[in-house]
Parts: sequence; C-alpha cells; structure tokens
Amino acid sequence: MISFHYQNATAGRVGSDHGLSDVELDEAIARTGSLCSRFAQDAEKGTHGFMRLPRDRSTPAGVSAFARENRGRFRNFIQIGIGGSALGATAIHAALSHRFHNETDARPRFYVLDNVDPEETRALFDVVEPRETLVHVVTKSGDTTETMAGFLVALRRLKDALGDGWKKNLVVTTDPGKGFLRTFAREEGVPAFDLPEPVGGRFSVLTPVGLLPAAMLGIDPALLLDGASAMEAKCRRADPRTNPGYLFALVAHLLDTKRGKRIHVMMPYARALRDVGDWFRQLWAESLGKNPQVGPTPMLALGTTDQHSQVQLFNEGPNDKYVILLECEKFRQDVTVPEALPANAPPAFLQGRTFSQILAAMKSGTETALVQNRRPNATLHFEEISAASLGACFYLLEAATLYAGWLYGVNPFDQPGVEAGKKAAFALLGKPGFSPTAPLPEDPRYVVV
Repeated sequence: MISFHYQNATAGRVGSDHGLSDVELDEAIARTGSLCSRFAQDAEKGTHGFMRLPRDRSTPAGVSAFARENRGRFRNFIQIGIGGSALGATAIHAALSHRFHNETDARPRFYVLDNVDPEETRALFDVVEPRETLVHVVTKSGDTTETMAGFLVALRRLKDALGDGWKKNLVVTTDPGKGFLRTFAREEGVPAFDLPEPVGGRFSVLTPVGLLPAAMLGIDPALLLDGASAMEAKCRRADPRTNPGYLFALVAHLLDTKRGKRIHVMMPYARALRDVGDWFRQLWAESLGKNPQVGPTPMLALGTTDQHSQVQLFNEGPNDKYVILLECEKFRQDVTVPEALPANAPPAFLQGRTFSQILAAMKSGTETALVQNRRPNATLHFEEISAASLGACFYLLEAATLYAGWLYGVNPFDQPGVEAGKKAAFALLGKPGFSPTAPLPEDPRYVVV
C-alpha cells in the first residue's frame, strides 16, 4: 500500500558528510530501537488518543448514517475550523475527490473556512445559498476564536434565510462534554459529533473532523480506518528495521541532529497529495518545535511545479534540507500526449507518452539530481491513491511524529507556543479574564513610506 524508501539518505548515496552510514544507523537502532516495543505497548493500551481511532467502528458508522440522510439535501458543505480542524478534511477532499469537484454536478460542493480573512469570508457567503448549505463547525475546545467568528457569521446567515428551520443546516464536532459549542448544540438540539477528549486537533483527521466531510463527499470513512489499521500493525512491529513509523522518524531525526538537515521538505509528485503535505507541515511543526535547540522546520513543494522554482534552492542552495518525495505508482486516470507534430519537431519525443510516465521521469530526475548534489532524500511510495492508502499515510505520519517526539525528548501533544499568541490576541480583543495589553509600540524611525 505504502512503502518508505530511504537509501538516498545514506552515506552510500550522498556521502558521509550529508548521509547516514550503516554503522551510524545500526548504533542508533541499538540505542533507540526499544521505542518500537514502547509504541506497541502504548498502542495496545490506547495510551495516546490517535492510537484508538483505527479500532473505532462506531464513528464511521455514525457519520455514514448522517451522510446518507443528508447528502442529497444540500448543494454546499462548509467546514468551519482552523488548523487540525480543517487541514485533514482538506487533504481528504483533495486526494479522493475530483480535482475540480466544485465545478462538476457533484453534490455537495465542498468549502473550508479556516481563517478570519474578511474578503475570503464575504466571498464564500456570496456564492453559497444558506438554504442549500450544510455548515459543519469544528473546534476541539468549543470556543476557538477564529472558528467562533466564522460560526457566528454562518449562524446569522442561516437564521435570516431559514428562520426556525436553521438547525437542519448545522452540525458540529467538538469535545464530548465541555466547551461552549457542546453546550450550544445540546441546548439547541443541533446534531453533534464527538472529537474524543484524548485526541489533539492535529491528530484528529480520523475522527468526525475528517470522516464526516469524507462521508458527505461519498468517500467511505471505514476504508480510511481500514488503511490506518493496516499501518498501525506495521508501526507496532518490534523489529525496528521493519517498522516504517520508527524509521521515518529516526532518519529525519538523525539527519537533523547529526547532519544539520533542519529543514524537512515534503514534495508530492501527485497533485492529489499536495494537501497531505500541508497537513503534515502542521503536524511536524506544532508537535516537535518545543525547544530552541530542536525542532525541524517543515516545508511544502509540489512536483513537477516546484522543479521550476524551489528545486534550484534544494539542489544548489544551503545543504540544510532533507527532501521527502511522495510518488504514486498507479494513477486513477491518465492522459496520453497525442501525435500532433512531425517526428522531427523538438517536442515530438513526448508524443505517445502518458502524463504519468512524464511525471515519474521528472520525479526520478529530481531524485537523481539531489543525489548528485549530495542532498539527502527519501520517498514515500503509494501503489495507488485510495481511501485506504490515505488512511495508512495519515497513521504513518502520526506514528512517526510520536516516535520523533520521543527521539527529540519533547511532548508532541502540546502547543504552548500557540497558546501564548492566543492569550495576547484575547487581551487585545477584550476577552473576559485576560488583562488588557497595548500593541507593541512602533518607532517611526523603522517605517518607510
């Protein structure tokens, strides 16, 4: 389904100054390989919230039932959330729906409101008719500022358009027992799904946060969990050399701490997987950036698009990057270049080639160039892009994040840096319980007009 290929991150490929030697890997595995047993024990107990999700079959059944009752009623589906409450759903939609889903006759059209940008918000509500729209509000805490702002705008629109019938066009996912949104849903009789208390937002893609929009889009949530379950078994393997979650984390950690590869680039060679990279950026950055001395910086690129921009930097700029390429062996659809020019015309070598062949050649070319320039890289290989393989990918990267947290010695489940910024904003906005503070003073000497 998915395999991890990391030979291009070894000294045998990119040299000992930039790659990992077999001896170094052996020594690291001897020191830290017992983490695989720790992971297996934690997974058996469900110690960490995301570990419990592949075995939970009541949630996909519940969201599927909801979707069966509601899919045909709505032309539009809006997910209002931010960070982990939006990125996973976006990744599922991008990977498994038609690339131009909203321009087809498919129902419902899919939109995400994940910011408080006024023009974007106004534009969204300019193009959706509230009567034809189901709004899914997602927040773990139940009162996330940006999400609540979007929710209040949507609620006003629904009430104005539908009067007392607005509740049929709203569904929420939030903490099972606490928070404003849970109380609101209970008091108003609004349908509500649980975001399990032990599951952090950035680990929540396999809860109703991602599964409900998937079901509304006609994607079977159970297949996502099937893939995650299959990957969980692999990430619990006691043998470190056969454990993809551990090895993904170990290679990234060693390249960062021993070779100075502090920037980790995820570069899918499939447009459908681009937003998986966006989801991964939050997961990797927010989970591991906890100490001034540790914490890799994730970046996102897209093949082949960024072969014409960022790859110049990756190949000849500072050698401080580790590139993780994503490739797909079998695409769901393909395009063949037609024979439209004389055989001696410069582009004629492309005639008869499929786009998947061209894409594979470009990926291989990037890989070769990175190796020649002594730039470590690895590949996550998808046999095909499906609900099962996507679920496996999500679980692999979540498991790798936990392994990486252990290797770095940080808690991958908190986010104190995020909370600090929120508190400062709350004070400026006058939220009760937060002392008023003035904005940072600005010295006109440092302003150019």
